Order: sequence, then structure tokens, then C-alpha cells
Amino acid sequence: MEIEGRDFLNTPPKKTVRFGGTVANTLAKLQKGDTSDYELIKHQLSDPDIKDAQIISWLQEFRTCVTQLGKDHEQLIYVVLKLPWLGRSQAVVEEYLAFLSNLVSAQTVYLRACLRMVVTNFAPSKMTFDHCHQALQLIARYVPSTSRFLMPILSDKFPFVQKSSRTLECYVHNLLRVSVYIPDLRRDILELIISKMLTLDVSAPRSEIEEVESGAQQDANGASQDECLFDMVTDGAVMVHPVAERLDTMMAVLLAYIKDICHVNDIEKTKAVYRDLVSVFDKVVLPTHASCHVQYYMFYLCSFRLGLAEAFLDHLWKMLQAPNQPPVLRQAAAGYMGSFMARAKFLPVSTVKACLDLLVPWLHLYIDSQDAGSKAFCDINLHGPFYTACQAVFYTLIFRHSAILEGNMKKGLAYLQGLNLERIVMCQLNPLRVCLPAVTNMFAAITRKYQLVFCYTIIERNNRNLLPVVSCSTGGNSVSTNTNPLDTFFPFDPYLLKSSGKLIEPIYQVWEEPSDCMIDGSMEEEDDFLHGETPQGDSVVGMTPGSYDSHLHSPRSFGSPSVSFLQEYLHLKIIC
Repeated sequence: MEIEGRDFLNTPPKKTVRFGGTVANTLAKLQKGDTSDYELIKHQLSDPDIKDAQIISWLQEFRTCVTQLGKDHEQLIYVVLKLPWLGRSQAVVEEYLAFLSNLVSAQTVYLRACLRMVVTNFAPSKMTFDHCHQALQLIARYVPSTSRFLMPILSDKFPFVQKSSRTLECYVHNLLRVSVYIPDLRRDILELIISKMLTLDVSAPRSEIEEVESGAQQDANGASQDECLFDMVTDGAVMVHPVAERLDTMMAVLLAYIKDICHVNDIEKTKAVYRDLVSVFDKVVLPTHASCHVQYYMFYLCSFRLGLAEAFLDHLWKMLQAPNQPPVLRQAAAGYMGSFMARAKFLPVSTVKACLDLLVPWLHLYIDSQDAGSKAFCDINLHGPFYTACQAVFYTLIFRHSAILEGNMKKGLAYLQGLNLERIVMCQLNPLRVCLPAVTNMFAAITRKYQLVFCYTIIERNNRNLLPVVSCSTGGNSVSTNTNPLDTFFPFDPYLLKSSGKLIEPIYQVWEEPSDCMIDGSMEEEDDFLHGETPQGDSVVGMTPGSYDSHLHSPRSFGSPSVSFLQEYLHLKIIC
């Protein structure tokens, strides 16, 4: 049976019955002490089966008397703010947005409550988030100070990092979307997101991720054919390590956001985002111990324009040579320079040489100032930035010497000879004793091949000295620990996260050991000559964990990079 196009037997009746008087009359009665209709309105608004027509009717009435809804009526307003308006008809959404606009314009005392209501809905659900962002944009239009009140709420409502990947993905996506239409909040939003990601990053050591992923792969390979027919076996696209999987999801959202901004031919917008991301890098990434992956947002950002990469290197260079900066940050800056120059496939050799032309003369000037003085001995505490800069130069040359020599061997050799590396190696500060042995040995092999420096006499002398590296600021022959303070200065060691790694792999230089520069104990087919060389103990001044290239025996075959942030995350991934 159908009545007016409606299935009468299977469709409940439309609920249009209301009890009590109008909102205006109810407020008038409340002023006289009669609370009966007031409580009745709250009860009806809280009905879980409330219909669209009822919501529209109530909201229209509230709009007519919004100037009367002061602080005394906050309980009633909180009930209205809990109305299930998302996922309703377009008429309900439009009426609710109009109500919010009227409310925050007339009663700014409810601004925080309105903002909290909207942000609370940045969670996985069955609707898109478009209407939430419409609401925030309307509120921001009517209340210019919205950003000042919104940021603490965004921070407070950030899900615990132990929440599901889907929950974190939705929230991060929505935060980044807010930064698009409220650009004043962009830097704070990026800092909030990156800080949360660092919390995950430092709690998932590289060695632990490798162990878990390797074990899962072995289990999958060992599964029988029958098991594979009926049981779900991972295809390797999702991280098995739970913390790494959540971090991978968040990194994918952040990198997609960066890509979406940098692909637009708007250099001023790109520069503005770069400045914000560098500021966050300085504030939370550079001082963080043991991060493995989060810093790659800068690596990826710099891949879009050579000017960005050069600006980043210049920024690190200025920090390295700034005497007013803490030594630990200067050392970290040098480590980032060396690792970036070695690993950034998009960096031309001309830029690498330009950086070496800054670093190497600085080392020579440092030697000039120290070699004849009372502090001309090997001490990591006294000369930390010097040693880290030395290792950065050695590490860069290990990766880039072939490119420097390529095309014109004679010109390339003349350039390398002009660096006067022998003086650096032979100086009283003895950098070969402090640098990571894997770096020292490979650098020695390469420089011997091209007759640039003969390091082995010094290496053998250092090996005969059984005392560990001096790390006492008072000098002399003081002894502390066998931990190498420079062993962790390789912040762009191979990227282990699988989903977001699809964007990193095409721009990343893996280690390719020169066949004609064999050294004792060659690392066979390992991806990186540093593999297994770094101690697992706590570093003295390191910013990232031990240097491993994580069993990448052959390059992975990744698909093409993800589509734009707005396309992929706004229109595809956020629709459940």
C-alpha cells in the first residue's frame, strides 16, 4: 500500500508533533521562573529519532531570538550544538550553518563551544568533511579572532597517537585543510602535526621496524599454498609494525599536502610553506634525538624546486657556522648537510660542489685557528662541529665523487685536489679517529684510488691506540666511553615506511658500492656500506638512530606518486 508515494507499511510516520510553546515564549516564561517548557524543549531536541523537519523548525525559531540566548542559556545552546546536523538533508545543513553564523555573531561567548563542536567531527564517519569546513569558514568570517581560539582546540582534540591509523589520517587531513583557508594558523598546525609524528617516530627505532617487517615477510614466504588460498596474506603495502603503520599514514597525508601546494605554479605560496616548514624543522625536528622518518618532509619539499634545496642547504650552513648556536645543533646541521647532499638524487653536482666550496675552506680556517694552539688535540667536546663537518664532507665525497669526476676526469681530479683534503686528514685534530669507521674506510679507499689522500697510515696508528675518543672538555688524555659521538649523524638513511615511501623512492640515492674501491670486509650486496657499523648504544650528540640501510638488497618497484592532496584525501580517502 502506498500513500503519496510513500510505503505506508514499511515507513514510520513523519514526526512533526511538538510539545510546549515557542522558543521565544519559553524564554519569557523562564524569566518568570517557569522551567517546564524550557526542560521540555531540551528533551525534544535530545530525541535520537528527531526528524529533519523538526530540526529545521527548531533552528528557525532559535535564529529569531538568538540575541536573547546569553550565558544563562548555555545548557540549551549545548543541546542545540549536539543536534545531528551532519549527514542530514541539504536543507538541515544550510539552516544549521545559518544558525551558527547568527549565534557567534550575536553571542561570542559561545565561540569556543561552536568550534569544539565542529572539530569534534574531524573523526572517521560516513560523510565527507565539507560541511565541517563550511562551518569553520563561516565562523571565521563573522568572528575575526577565530584563529586565536581555534588553535588550542585543534591541539586539545588531537587524537592520541595510539588511535587507529584511520582516525589519525582523518584528523591530520582536516587540520591541513584548515591551514588552507586560515593561513595564519598554518605554521602552528604544521608544528602540531609534526610534533605528534615525532612522538611516533622516536618510539619506533629503525632496528625494531626492520626486525618486525623482516619477520612478517619470512612468515608470509613460509606460508603454505593452502594457507594462502584461504587466509589473508599481506601484500607488503602495509607496515606490520603498528607504530610505523600509523606514522606511515600520517606521513602520506603530509607529503600529499606538500605536493599539492608545490605542484601549483605559485612560487610565493611555495616559499611561504617552505618558511613555515623550515621554522618547524628548527624548532622540533633538528633538536629531536632518534627520529628516522619525519625529517623527510624537508627532503621531499626540496625536491620540487632547486631553489628550495639550495635555500635549505644555505640555512643549515648558516646554522653550522653560527658560534652562538648550541654545539649539538651545529653538529646536527652539519649531519643534515652531508646526508642531504649524499642522498638527494635531485641535487645537481654543481650544487654539491658549491656546498663543498663552503664547507672545506671553513675546515681549513678552523685548522688554522686550532692547529698551533693549546687545544690542538682530538676532543669531540671541544671540536664537535669541526668533526661533524669533516664527516659530512667525507660522506658526501663517498657518494658524489663519481659525479664530480664524470664527463671530465682531469677537471674533476683538479677540483678534488684543490680541496686539499690531505691537510684536513693530517691535522692535529685527527678527524679520522672520530669519524665512523665505515665512512673512514670507504673514504680512504676512494681517495687512495685517485691518489688524493693516503689515509691508511693514520688509520693504522689510530687503531693501535686502544684508548677511546677523548671527550673531556679539559683536554689531555681523558677517557670516557667507546660510543662514537658521530655515529648517528645520517638523518637521511634509507626510508622504511612503505606507503609514503612511494614518494621518496624516485628522488632518493641508494648506496652503490664502487667495484674498483674494494675495502677489507666489504659489505657484499648490502644497500649501504654503513650497514651494521653503528653501535646500538645511546649516542652522545646524535639526532637520529644508528645508520642502517635496512636490508634493501634490490630497489623496490614503486608506483607513481599519489595524486594531489585535495584530490586524493578530500575526495577519495575521506569518503568512507
